[in-house]
Amino acid sequence: MDLKELHAILTIGETAAVEFKRCGNGMESDTYETVCSFLNRFGGDIFMGVQDDGTVVGVPEKAAPDMVKNFISVISNPALFSPTIYLTPEIIRDEQGHSIIHVHIPPSAEVHSYKKVVYDRVDDADVKVTATGAIAQMYIRKQNIFTEKKIYPYARMDDLRLDLLPKIRIMAQNHAGGQHPWTSLNDQELLKSAGLYGRDIATGEEGYNLAAIMLLGKDDVILNVAPTYVTDALVRKVNVDRYDDREIIKTNLIESYYQLLEFGRKNLPDKFFLEDTVNKSLRNTIVREMVSNTLMHREFSSSYTAKFVIEKERMYVENASRASKEGVITVENLEPNPKNPTIAAFFRNIGYADQLGSGVRKLFKYSKFYSGKDPKFVEGDVFRIIVPLDEMYSFDYSQNLLGATKENISETLGDKGATLECDFETLENHFETKEIVSREEEKILLLIKENPFITQQELKKKTGISLGTIKRILPRLQEKNVLVREGGKRFGKWLINTDKENRERHGQI
Repeated sequence: MDLKELHAILTIGETAAVEFKRCGNGMESDTYETVCSFLNRFGGDIFMGVQDDGTVVGVPEKAAPDMVKNFISVISNPALFSPTIYLTPEIIRDEQGHSIIHVHIPPSAEVHSYKKVVYDRVDDADVKVTATGAIAQMYIRKQNIFTEKKIYPYARMDDLRLDLLPKIRIMAQNHAGGQHPWTSLNDQELLKSAGLYGRDIATGEEGYNLAAIMLLGKDDVILNVAPTYVTDALVRKVNVDRYDDREIIKTNLIESYYQLLEFGRKNLPDKFFLEDTVNKSLRNTIVREMVSNTLMHREFSSSYTAKFVIEKERMYVENASRASKEGVITVENLEPNPKNPTIAAFFRNIGYADQLGSGVRKLFKYSKFYSGKDPKFVEGDVFRIIVPLDEMYSFDYSQNLLGATKENISETLGDKGATLECDFETLENHFETKEIVSREEEKILLLIKENPFITQQELKKKTGISLGTIKRILPRLQEKNVLVREGGKRFGKWLINTDKENRERHGQI
């Protein structure tokens, strides 16, 4: 690692994949706990000789080689690490001559423990994992096969809802524009063509797989192979402690899709919207993408209850997932990763879903028309899609309002229109401030305005935003030239740039 890359990491600070350790008196147990958590999550980098705030103090130069030897000895000791690993620490020296020990830890295909305790990485913390279900989820995450492919050799055609196949053939034919291979196949041929019947090369078992049972299985058969499978659909607008409406859906995925769609239609307004000259149902489009995603990409072997919840200011779906990474998904960093490719292909054939990744783009596009705000996708062991709701928002009305010039808006708001020190809520009602800041950035800026010396930990506590996210937002606001740091990391303060012309030069307005 070169010094330029090191300085960039120190500036950003600790994240879910970066950890600083002081190691003034040698390596303590917490260093190895971090190694264990990185192995069990998505990997990361440890820098020894660096304080939590990114200040380099270094490790004793003469002791550094022995520290490296001790480190290698511990991680290769089966009495301490199980299973053992092989890592190669490197000693880096900065411009001031400080010695830093850097260790890169790749994600492991196995679940590791240190001193018989399993650790996982949550934001920038190492967390002990003791619950059996949580440890099982870690094993699921590390499997190199899709659980939908599991063969049930004793499952028969009688265990499937074959009465759904005529409807499925018609749907596939209509979606394909009039012709589809499934229309000419008998039932068994169709199931094999869809990848729902196969042979496990490793075991030699042949039969219908989990994908077949979840897509088309009879309710009692689904309950037999996935006893905790359920989708809990709730409305919490008035009675937020309990619910206003509820449906517990345990049937096959084909009928679950329709039932969840109807639940959304029943409990959400369908606002008027024209795309070109065609009236498009924003409600149906958004609910369709959320429902298809939560049904296609969940981990069915998990006991986690999937949910579709409609509240006053948001709706969301969440389900157990087999994540390849963790964090917020945006259109820019989207890397489509099918959790259940066989089920996803079946959904695409009958028009329940589009190409992988298109759902994210559609939700970002149509959520703005529906509520004026962006959705949020959170990847992890539990996958969430959160779509903001605002029953009073109308895209057509907002377009008419935004037809006013910036000068008219400035006259309406007075001097507030030229600064970030105004009321963001008022600004959003008159102009699209999302070009300047997001909702999370807005919360942080308002707190910084009140207290320029506020710490990252205080921001985390007051906003509810994770520390890792705050550490990403602050540099982003600096890049936008909205936020300026005056002084050092420990004793400096934040300044909000209120110079409109300066922001315009940086393309923020």
